[in-house]
Amino acid sequence: MRRSLALAFALVALSAPDLARADLVDVVPRVKQAVVAIGTWQRTRSPSFQFRGTGFAVGDGRHIVTNAHVLPESLSGENLEALVMVQPGSDAEHIVRPLTRLEVDAAHDLALLRFEAGMPLPALPLGEAAREGQHVAFTGFPLGGVLGIVPATHRGLIAAITPIAMPQRSAAQLDPAQIRSLQRGAFHVYQLDATAYPGNSGGPLFDADTGKVLGIINMVFVKTTKENILSQPSGISYAIPVEYVRRLLEKNGDE
Repeated sequence: MRRSLALAFALVALSAPDLARADLVDVVPRVKQAVVAIGTWQRTRSPSFQFRGTGFAVGDGRHIVTNAHVLPESLSGENLEALVMVQPGSDAEHIVRPLTRLEVDAAHDLALLRFEAGMPLPALPLGEAAREGQHVAFTGFPLGGVLGIVPATHRGLIAAITPIAMPQRSAAQLDPAQIRSLQRGAFHVYQLDATAYPGNSGGPLFDADTGKVLGIINMVFVKTTKENILSQPSGISYAIPVEYVRRLLEKNGDE
């Protein structure tokens, strides 16, 4: 009897949830504090802020990670257009801060930015490699300005880990280093069973229990045309593994 009770207690202990792991309802508020909208600001334009994608704070809280394709290829100097981030709040509480482009990793569609004005943001901790079947979530601004600068969170799991090569914006952007990278073959990305939308690009993919960043939302598989993505979503999205973010931070002395 004692042996049976001991075995029963051991099974209960093994099946009980890890109390050190938080629920998603506790994780989301922390993640939202680190998520920002990336875009350009031009005082004479209406609206002044033009949304381009999502970003999030890492490292010392002044570094922002997003997708390289979120950034404009150039800024208009005539009317002082600037690359900025917007911290969400009520319409009267949105905070706009200028960003500096530190480095772009075009091969993995990543960009590292930095801001100096104001207080640093609560940075998201970086996790390790994700596994197939792992429960994840991602936060960002689906459809951007259409729905307003309000962060939304979606949940899913890692459906597959699959090889892919990042397409460049144009052939003119391929430099010798990028060509060599493509020739070496594709790298692996996370395929998700959750639907991301335009505007989610650059947002954090994180462990649903701990909030640690596992990757960066990068693209959505479109079954027909971009115009039909809302009415006919594929339900398949992709994310760049966090290891490439870690490399960017190490290269820039913040990890």
